[in-house]
Amino acid sequence: MQKQFWEDLKFLYRAMLNEKALKAYLRKKFRNVSRIKIKKLGHGVHGSGFLVEIKTAKGIKPYVVKTLAPEGFGHEYPSDRAGIFLLDLDEFNNLSKHVKAVDVLAELKDGSIKSIGGGKEYYLLMEKGAGRHYFNDLVSFARKERLDDIDIKKIKAMASYLAGIHAIKKDSKTLYWRKLRDTVGHGECLMGVFDTYPDGIVPYHEMTGIIKKSVDWIYKLKPKYNRLSQIHGDFHPGNIWFRDTLPIPSLDKGGQGEVSDFILLDRSRGPWGEPADDVTALAINYIFFSIKNFEAIKGPYLEGLKLFFNEYVRLSGDDEIYEVLAPFFAFRGAVVANPVFYPKVTAKQRKLIFRFVHSVLDSGRFNPEKII
Repeated sequence: MQKQFWEDLKFLYRAMLNEKALKAYLRKKFRNVSRIKIKKLGHGVHGSGFLVEIKTAKGIKPYVVKTLAPEGFGHEYPSDRAGIFLLDLDEFNNLSKHVKAVDVLAELKDGSIKSIGGGKEYYLLMEKGAGRHYFNDLVSFARKERLDDIDIKKIKAMASYLAGIHAIKKDSKTLYWRKLRDTVGHGECLMGVFDTYPDGIVPYHEMTGIIKKSVDWIYKLKPKYNRLSQIHGDFHPGNIWFRDTLPIPSLDKGGQGEVSDFILLDRSRGPWGEPADDVTALAINYIFFSIKNFEAIKGPYLEGLKLFFNEYVRLSGDDEIYEVLAPFFAFRGAVVANPVFYPKVTAKQRKLIFRFVHSVLDSGRFNPEKII
């Protein structure tokens, strides 16, 4: 069955080369082209190769166009494949005896093909957001005995939003497994964050202990691929900017609910994943700010944490979320304990954060009533 899957995938992707658009690009790239002939050379599990013969007044010059299959091996998103080819363009020509790379091509939405190769650096242009990020609210909790009405509305708004986007599902074992794998091994996630710690701050055996437990969790969660959902991917307070309070439709039956309006920044690491990724990205901050201010988890921070989980589970119906949080909390714990990101965190506070991480990793089910 696995063999047939790859065969079907290879057949599908071989048919995806846009020969008409490729020929149009080549006629612009090379002068005085009288004929272009394209022929499939072969394929493997990563992709396919095509022979391109270009005839000009100087004769026939052969080239090869390489494609990558959009499934597995971390190639699922177009940006993955672009990144691989851009690295190829940079490095093929830097190694002696290696075939030379000429360009990286992008097929646009209108079907045309253009060059994206040769860049020294790349930039993203986007709209400007407005508002105040949620870190401001978390700082203010330290001066309160309990949450006020605005605090409660904001927490309910964030829980409602996540429950809404997580309700959009996708059937892809590969993408779910990728999110699990990336949470531990990606350069921006658990292992990568630990690599940015200054030497001597945390012993290597402490880091590897967390990593090993997280790997065990990854393989425990692999059968749960039906949980794959639309996610933000980096739902932390710095990416949540609140504006005004507006009435919007509620996820509850029959109704409108007045909630605080917010905008989001910096969606990261792919549009599909485990909902726990978003949930822990926010939830870890109630724990972190409480430890940072009180060296304990209490007061409005504990109240906010409980409210967020209760509201999210009520709206999403996802009681299973408590059983899948562990490796995602481990990643987020490593982030907030990192002196590069939070230089004012003390050794004692860092120890408390890691105690929480170990507690979650060692438990089969997270309990907001019993944190550490």
